[in-house]
Amino acid sequence: MTTDKRKAVVLLSGGLDSTTVLAIAHQKGYETYALSFRYGQRHTEELEAAKLVAAKLGAAQHVIADINLAVFGGSALTDHALDVPHYDHVDDMDSSIPITYVPARNTVFLSFALAWAETLGSSDVFIGVNALDYSGYPDCRPEYIEAYERMANLATKAGVEGTQLLKIHTPLIDLTKAQTIERGLELGVDYAWTHSCYDPVDGRACETCDSCLLRGRGFAELGLVDPSFTSLKA
Repeated sequence: MTTDKRKAVVLLSGGLDSTTVLAIAHQKGYETYALSFRYGQRHTEELEAAKLVAAKLGAAQHVIADINLAVFGGSALTDHALDVPHYDHVDDMDSSIPITYVPARNTVFLSFALAWAETLGSSDVFIGVNALDYSGYPDCRPEYIEAYERMANLATKAGVEGTQLLKIHTPLIDLTKAQTIERGLELGVDYAWTHSCYDPVDGRACETCDSCLLRGRGFAELGLVDPSFTSLKA
């Protein structure tokens, strides 16, 4: 089936932010191509969530690419010898770059997205990075995205020939977590589909890792409870 819609590659982890971005791309009229990664992360719950989200939000295709960042280690998300930090409250988190940072992960992911976009004849890539309610990762900053976009337009045959002028869309970059959730709810996202936890217990959100605490606070600011939580703690 062919359509006249512009195609967009959407990086989809299965978490709250990337799910919201997929909904936004769909609402903007793009034919969406969801891209997830089996990258050696410590659990697969997020990939199961990504499959569900891609189906629910009408992605034209969903690809799970296999890479293995675990061979390098250096992150609690890819090295089982390192513990995921847990906190009693979101205010207990410090401002340093946490051990859950995966070295160069967004650079690797965006490179795959760029490759797929070129083969699709697309100039649009969507990613759910955020510079406000985030864990301090350096590859979530606006200056990083701007630099990557400049590089990407020098890196492909389509870019050199002028048939592709890549645009990396970051619709959440200036939103708080609460604003992101609010936007998703407006677009019909059911956040029970999503999984953001870094260290799930029997497939359920731990509620105390960086990611759980940040999204829990976002729901609490809206007077809601995170549907991935089993308790009333937010």
